[in-house]
Amino acid sequence: MEWLMQPEIWASLLTLTVMEVVLGIDNIVFISVIVSRLPEQMAARARAIGLAMALVFRIALLSVLSWLVGLTAPLVTIAGHDFSWRDAILMAGGLFLLFKATHEIHKGIEGDEDEERGAAARKVSYGAVIAQILVIDMVFSIDSIITAIGMAEHLGVMVAAVVIAMGIMYLASGPVAEFIKHHPTTKMLALAFLLLIGVALVADALGFHIPRGYIYFAMAFSAGVEIINVIAGRRRRRAREARAA
Repeated sequence: MEWLMQPEIWASLLTLTVMEVVLGIDNIVFISVIVSRLPEQMAARARAIGLAMALVFRIALLSVLSWLVGLTAPLVTIAGHDFSWRDAILMAGGLFLLFKATHEIHKGIEGDEDEERGAAARKVSYGAVIAQILVIDMVFSIDSIITAIGMAEHLGVMVAAVVIAMGIMYLASGPVAEFIKHHPTTKMLALAFLLLIGVALVADALGFHIPRGYIYFAMAFSAGVEIINVIAGRRRRRAREARAA
């Protein structure tokens, strides 16, 4: 256990934890959007289950690092590009995000008939929500862990970083989900983020890497603008209420 007293171990733990939290933003946004149509108690349960599954996937993948690294080995060459299992998984996940975000945007604009079908339909929807979270957790977990490989030498450091990051994500997921639920415009913005993430995953699968810093900057800038709009809207409502009183 002498390695626990080495400063570089703690530095790698901090760096890896921060990176896992940043990479987990995609997961938080997806889960927050996908559970927004569920009743409050079911939504909270679905968020907890979703993040628990993400934690299990990440720890399980860390326990089979040799197999995970093998996912990056070329599988087939198409048009001069070597496709691996990782590329195939990222492609499938990216296309799923593009489809899901587009579908949710359509329902948000055209209306959702499922809301009129009663509790039975909501139960089916809950199962569908868990299944979708399961699929995207697998994609984000593989991408996250493969990206993290090499930043820490000890498996214990990697597991600790993942657990800490998931704890932070769990604490953040509730406020993010509530904010999206009570501000419809932010849900559309979150869906636009998912479209952006889906495009980035597909591009990665095709060999065109888009630096995540650019994507996260665009997301942070748009979120900042939306927060200003929300604050301005509240002030306008308060001003109207004051004049009416």
